[in-house]
This record gives sequence, structure tokens and C-alpha cells, in this order.
Amino acid sequence: MKKIFKFFFLSNISLSLIVGVFGCARGAQTEPAPSENQGTETTEGTDATTAPAEKIKIKFSHVVAETTPKGQAAKMFEELAEKYTNGKVDVEIFPNTQLYNDDDVLIAIQENNVQIAAPATSKISKLFPEWQVFDLPFAFSDPSQVQSAMEGKVGQQLLGLLEQKNILGLGMWDNGFKQMSSKESQLIKPEDFKGQSFRVMSSKLLEAQFKAVDANPTPMPFSEVYSALEQGVINGQENTLSNIYSKKFHEVQKYMTLSDHGYLGYAVITNKEFWNGLPDDVRQALEKAMNETTQWVRDNAERLNAEELEKIKAENPKLEIHELTVEEKKAWMDKMDVTYDLLREDLKTSGSTIGDQLIDAIIELRGE
Repeated sequence: MKKIFKFFFLSNISLSLIVGVFGCARGAQTEPAPSENQGTETTEGTDATTAPAEKIKIKFSHVVAETTPKGQAAKMFEELAEKYTNGKVDVEIFPNTQLYNDDDVLIAIQENNVQIAAPATSKISKLFPEWQVFDLPFAFSDPSQVQSAMEGKVGQQLLGLLEQKNILGLGMWDNGFKQMSSKESQLIKPEDFKGQSFRVMSSKLLEAQFKAVDANPTPMPFSEVYSALEQGVINGQENTLSNIYSKKFHEVQKYMTLSDHGYLGYAVITNKEFWNGLPDDVRQALEKAMNETTQWVRDNAERLNAEELEKIKAENPKLEIHELTVEEKKAWMDKMDVTYDLLREDLKTSGSTIGDQLIDAIIELRGE
């Protein structure tokens, strides 16, 4: 019986081969070639024994150098994201305004042309003026107060606004306190600002801050500041020590005041539909990477800025650096505090329902 079955089985194979060859030779009734997608399984849901899944591409755009707190944090997130997702994502960092400036990146995020960005909080105020509370002068006296605002009710309310524009807030990163610099004169008393032009980010509140001391604010993209300082288009600027050093502003300035008059932080944002459409395991892994990166920024931003100050001193020993005394800060505050009432009125005019709450929370953190 086994011999008969074996003979029958082999005979059928032989017959099939003959028919197949004959049929191909005549071109009769051949199966149509499969289309490009026909018979190809989607990679989603496959495992390691099938075709390898296509990596999820994440473009991360920002405007600063890779040596700054934000630049280093972006690289750290890239490494952790790829590690925790076991290579399921490919994060590509575009620093130094390679793709978009902080104004244009807001549109790019909404349209999913980039998946993650970290614009300054001032830039978000173009969409939601409530975000200007982080620009209030002398709102915070130390990084712990900033973190209390970012991680508390203030940060939660501000991040919640973003969803109206198809944006999700993933976290908030520190850079540090802003300092003043000028090519014309030392900035010690409020009257020292009079008549000088200073670059500001596009923020009505920041413009009001400089107008309060009779200076001329000039909104300008970050990438254009060095040449504007060098050519005398503007006299000075405000920024953190890490940004001043990485963009070499100290090379084209004669005076710098360590004022700590304002704080520069970043909102890490993503496209809402993109993020919610990720597989659960990938999204959870990316959240873990983001949380660890945010904590690293919290722990290291102040140290990085202190290191950059020493580099500035070493590279330009002729730069005259003055640190404001308590009394000198008070004089600045007396002039610039008008911005609090201006912002309160501006938010009321814009129809904000949480403006008063946010400003009151900032004043409470300030200790007044």
C-alpha cells in the first residue's frame, strides 16, 4: 500500500510539473502578476519571524546649537527613544533652524511636517496669548519656582490649550535665566536702556518690557541676531548664557549684565493625531524617554549655563560683566512691573477665561 501511495504521489507531482511547463510555454491561462500591494502583508502587527517592520520616522526640529541644554536634551531623547522602542522609531534631529524657525515650526507641527519641536514659550503665545505669563519679568527668582509653575496648575492649563490647534504638549524643558548685553553701554540702571535697540522674540509682552525702560524692541528671528549685532542693526539682546555662548553673541558685545530678569523655557510639542495614532507600546516607550530627558534637563540646565559663563569670560576677557545687586534689581522691577497689568488687560481683551488665574498663580510663586 505504501508503495502504491508513493507511486501515486510522485506521479501527480510529475504530471503537475509537465502541465505547468507546457502551460507556460503556450502562455495559456496564466495567473495575472500580483500588483505591488497584492499579497504583501502590512508590517503593523508582524513579529520578528515575519518581514521586519518599517521604522516610524520622527523629525525633531529646533533652533539652537547641539551644545545648549535643549540641543543636548534633544540628542538624549533621540538615543532613549530608539533604545526603549527597540529600534521601532528613527528620530532625526534638525538643530540650528535647519528646517524651521520657531514661528514656522508651529504650523509644521500642526500639519505633521515635523513630529516634535521645542519652541520657546514666547513663540506659543502667537497661538495662545496666555503663554506670555512665562515672559513676565522677574516672575521667578530661582529654577525651582519655574519648575513649580511648569509642573503645576499653570503648566497643565497652558498645555491643555494646545489641543485646540491639533498640538499635544509632551513636556516643558528649562534653559535658564536671561541676561542682558549691549554694544553701547553697561546696563545697570533702568535709564541706561534709553534709546538703545534690543532684539526680542515675537512677544507683545517682551516688547512692553523694553518699552518700560525707554528702549526700542526689535522682533527678530534667533538665526539673524549675530549679524544684526555685528552690523549695528541692533545694540543689544537678551538671552541665556548657553545661547549667548553658542551663537557667539559675546564676540560682538562690549557689556553684559547678569540680571536674571526673565526665564527662557521650551514647550516640547507634537502633532496630536500623529501621537495618538502610534502603537500603544511605542507611545509608552516614547513617553518614558521624554520623562527621563525632561528630568535630565531639570538637573543640568543651570550647570550648563554656569559653564558657558566661564567660557565667555575666557574667550572675551574684554567683555565687561556686571551682576545686578538686590537694589539694582529692585529698580528694574519697579519699571518693568507695569507689564503685569498690561498682560492682564490684554488677556481680558482677547477673551481668555484663565488669564487672571495664571497671572495670580505667577504672582503667588513670586512671593507677593
